[in-house]
Amino acid sequence: MSPSTELPSGARPSTVRVLALADSDSYLKWAACLLDALPPGWTARTAVVRSPITPSADQIRAALNGSMTAEAEVLPARRLRRVLAEYEPDVVLLACTGPVVETLTGIILGRGGPRPVLVSGLPGISVPASERAWLFRSAADLFIVHSHREVAEFTEIARGLGVRGTVGRARLPFLDPAPPKARRDRVVFATQAKVPVARGERRRVLLALAALAERRPDLRPVVKLRAWADEQQTHRELHHYELLWRELVAEGAARSGALTFDTGPMREHLSHAAGFVTVSSTAALEAIAAQVPLLVLSDFGVNAEMINLVFEGSGCLGTLADLEAADFRTPDQSWCAANYFHDPVDDDWTAHLSGLVAQARTGALPVPVRLPYPGGARARRRARMRLEAPAAMEVISAVRQARQRALKA
Repeated sequence: MSPSTELPSGARPSTVRVLALADSDSYLKWAACLLDALPPGWTARTAVVRSPITPSADQIRAALNGSMTAEAEVLPARRLRRVLAEYEPDVVLLACTGPVVETLTGIILGRGGPRPVLVSGLPGISVPASERAWLFRSAADLFIVHSHREVAEFTEIARGLGVRGTVGRARLPFLDPAPPKARRDRVVFATQAKVPVARGERRRVLLALAALAERRPDLRPVVKLRAWADEQQTHRELHHYELLWRELVAEGAARSGALTFDTGPMREHLSHAAGFVTVSSTAALEAIAAQVPLLVLSDFGVNAEMINLVFEGSGCLGTLADLEAADFRTPDQSWCAANYFHDPVDDDWTAHLSGLVAQARTGALPVPVRLPYPGGARARRRARMRLEAPAAMEVISAVRQARQRALKA
C-alpha cells in the first residue's frame, strides 16, 4: 500500500483516510513508518504542525527517507480546521509531543459533528511508563507503544486514570536490519538531546571517543547528531556536541579531525559500523537489529532520569573506559524477546484501529474523556500560544540560528 498525498474529490469514498500530524523530526519519522503499515487500500496525508521544534527541510527529508510517505507539508495550527474539512479523515494520528497532542485534540473535538478516531503514542523507548504521557493523550482512542512490557504498564495506568483508550502494540518500525557494507570501520555515537544534562559529562563522552580514535586508528568515531546546532529537535539540547567539540579542540584538549560529525539516517551509519555507543537512545535498538556490537554508557547513572532503565539486564551496559578500549557487547536474547524484539504476529494496533474505524462509521465511537491538563490552565494557554504565534516563533528561530552561526564563525 502506498499512502496517497492527494486530496480526494467528489463524494466520500469507502476507503479509509488517515491524517498524520507531527511536530518534530522523531515523531515525523515514527508517523511515516506507521503509515507504511496501514491496511491495504487505506490512504494518508502527512503534515507537520508549525511549532518551536519544527524540523528543517533536511530533517523532514531524513525522517521520510525510506518510507512510502512522499512529502509532509508544514502548516500552522490555525489551518488545521480547514485541512480537516477538506480531507475529512476517518483517523487522525497525533504524532506529537504531549502538550501539542492535547492542544490539537481540543481543536479536533471542538469542531462538532462526527469525529475521527484519535490515535497517538510514543515513538521510542517508554520504560518506565508515564502517567503524564497518558494525561496529555487521554482523549486518544488508541495509544500505540512498542513492547509487551509497555502495553502492560500503560494499560495499568489507563485503568487507574479511568481513560477509555486502548493500548496497542506495534513493533518499533525502524528495527529492520541495515544491510552491511563491505567495510565496517566506524564507531557510531548516537547523541540524545536530553541526557546527559551536564556540560562536563558530554565533554567526557567526546574525549573518550577521541581517545578511542588514538588507540584504534582503524576505527573512525562518528558522532551521529539528531540535528545540527542551528536546527530544532523534539527536546531542547542545552549543550550541543558539535559546539562542545570545537571548544575542546580550541583548548588543545583534543586533536582536530579525530571525530566526524554527521546527520542523516541511522540505518546508513549502522551499515558501516563496527561498534555503536549511546547514553540513551532508541538507536541502540536499531544497532541490535543490525547486529552491531554496542555499549549503553552507565557512567552517568542507570535510571528513569537517564532514560536507560530499560537496558538493565540487557548485557549492553558499559563504561567510557570500555568505549576507549572498543569493548562492545552483544545483547541477551531473553531480554530482547521481552523488550521490543517480540514476534511481529503479536502486533495488534492495526486490528484495534480497524475496529475503531468501523465503530466510528456507525456512530458508536465512545465519547472521549479529556483529563485535566498537566500543569493546569496556565500551562494549557502557554502550549496553545506556542502553536498560535508562528510569526513570533519564526523571529525567535531566526535569532537563534544567527546566534549559532556567530558561534561557528
